[in-house]
Amino acid sequence: MSKISREDYQQRLDRLTDIFSDIVSHADAQAAHRCPYRDARDRCTAAFSCANQIEAETAGEPATCGHDGTFDYSLAWETDPGAETRAKERLDRIRRAAAARRAGGAPATGPGMATHDGRSEPLAAGMTLFDCADELAVEVPTSCQRNGRCHECVVEVRGGAEALCARTEAESFLRPPYRLACQALVERTGIDVDFAPLRRRARILTHAASEAAGPPQALDPVVTRRGEDVLYDGEAVDRYRGRMLGLALDLGTTTVVLDFVDLETGESVHGAAFENPQAFGGSDVMHRISYDREDPAQELQKAAASAINRAVMEGCARLGLSRQAIYEIVVAANPTMRDILFRLDVQGIGQKPYKSEVERAFLAGERAHTALRARAVRLGLRANRAARVYGLPLIASHVGGDAAAALVALEQGFAAAGTAMLVDMGTNTEVVLKHEGRMLAASCPAGPAFEGGLVRYGMPAADGAIEGVRLGADGAFACETIGAGAPQGLCGSGLIDLLAELRRAGLLTPKGVFAADRKQREMTVVPAHGITFSKEDASNLGQAKAANYCGQYIVMRALGVDPAAVERLYLAGGFANYVNVANAVSIGLLAPVPEARVVKAGNAALRGARAILLSATRRRALEREVQAIEHIELETTPDFFDLFVDGCQFKPMPARLAPAGSAA
Repeated sequence: MSKISREDYQQRLDRLTDIFSDIVSHADAQAAHRCPYRDARDRCTAAFSCANQIEAETAGEPATCGHDGTFDYSLAWETDPGAETRAKERLDRIRRAAAARRAGGAPATGPGMATHDGRSEPLAAGMTLFDCADELAVEVPTSCQRNGRCHECVVEVRGGAEALCARTEAESFLRPPYRLACQALVERTGIDVDFAPLRRRARILTHAASEAAGPPQALDPVVTRRGEDVLYDGEAVDRYRGRMLGLALDLGTTTVVLDFVDLETGESVHGAAFENPQAFGGSDVMHRISYDREDPAQELQKAAASAINRAVMEGCARLGLSRQAIYEIVVAANPTMRDILFRLDVQGIGQKPYKSEVERAFLAGERAHTALRARAVRLGLRANRAARVYGLPLIASHVGGDAAAALVALEQGFAAAGTAMLVDMGTNTEVVLKHEGRMLAASCPAGPAFEGGLVRYGMPAADGAIEGVRLGADGAFACETIGAGAPQGLCGSGLIDLLAELRRAGLLTPKGVFAADRKQREMTVVPAHGITFSKEDASNLGQAKAANYCGQYIVMRALGVDPAAVERLYLAGGFANYVNVANAVSIGLLAPVPEARVVKAGNAALRGARAILLSATRRRALEREVQAIEHIELETTPDFFDLFVDGCQFKPMPARLAPAGSAA
């Protein structure tokens, strides 16, 4: 009998580990959201009546379970003697706090206030932050009835953390300033607590430039229908339920956007957008990779899946459909976000040579392409039991499926222009340049400064965000906010305008120092609402700007292209769509391409994901095409540090790019 080699033994052991991991993941997802009386075909096997039962059309056949799993079924068969007591105590605390407010009987020291987005309510000892959210009419997600199990109610405590109890065991996966709203108990009054849920609704791009949008698409989806059978890639997977839907998903580091698409007509029937709730793991991909290394429970994956599921269920409710009508989900994301969602190890992406395990397998000849496919149920995503999730192929390193999707959305314009450049701006900006038959791509780790992070009064593009700033002759700032409401902070487009106005008026030096007094640390932007801008804010924005600057500069220089030679500059991403181009050029965030050649492409990644959802042919072509795109690691460029330092300054990029090795 021949011996098994150590390598073969390890491979077989790894395979068994993967199989058991899949079984555990599947069981975990099913236990949380599936009734034990519901079988694999969604039939009810219970011997008692239930409001969710749908009577079978044929006599003698079992009823169908009509519930979509929006609550935690497991509570129906688990016994928790203290649950009723805790619920009564919580309601009693709320009633006492409300009675005290009505009577005006606040203690002499002051009760302290719970604050969210400028609204406040008095605190009472014994309340949780979830109770406070109820009082403030703030929606905080949960699917475990507030018992600390689902980990969906993560909130950021922006002030007053000392008023709260110590972290519970259920919160052990969180680091300051994050807490679970159901676990964070008010222990000390007299202290104001300011908090915000991680999942807020963001502004959705519902339009795009006609040139960027391209012509109508011929339908060729992977999911098709033959009579009453629904087919996935030619294989029957379900009986027709009256509608076949797919989801195009743009899973960004900061925001998540979904498009519900009718696979038979190609029509977009619903959209949703929200902040990525993975923020507790860090504001950029490198911090999330580090967090994921110490997170065996895969909390980042669960957070993303839970938020997507909530949006799916809300969308299905609006459409009057069951989630069982969703047969495929196409994901456009950078390699880190994609691989976390697919439950893959992302540690290789965070260290040299910055390759995911999928890319390494492809380069070793073990894979034909870098796209991914998995069953939705394995990833904990709610859709049809046979639904698949398709992760778009990556280009290289940190340049992922979101950039590939954007190229699909813009292929008509790229083909028409001799020299075209894509700048997909975000926490991780991608730059792709096409010139003389070559395509070169680079990833710019810009960080979250222009998307609400690292700036004291920075925030994503949501209601109350300042999106436009003008400096008047009287020295006062005139601000425009999203939703025309009271200003709460500055989003990316507002920050760009502010920097440009300060530079234009000579109030800020190119190095981000206040010109009137170099010792000045802060200036007031909106006095009535206490919104300020500091030297530290300028420094963080300068570094984020420098990453974008270097990406464009190095890619153009590598192909011998000056900014004036770019025939089309496509700006993609929700942030870029609202940027004042002239202001962005003036501070060096964008290359000085003539403004008439700049096209705002909107959410090109989402449109590209939608195109791939509707075309199996285009999908297969993309898997081949990305392999021909060259990639450059910015930090390996010999003069990268010099370029980065120069790029940190708020001044325009040179119109002519200095050759490598000479002064920039």
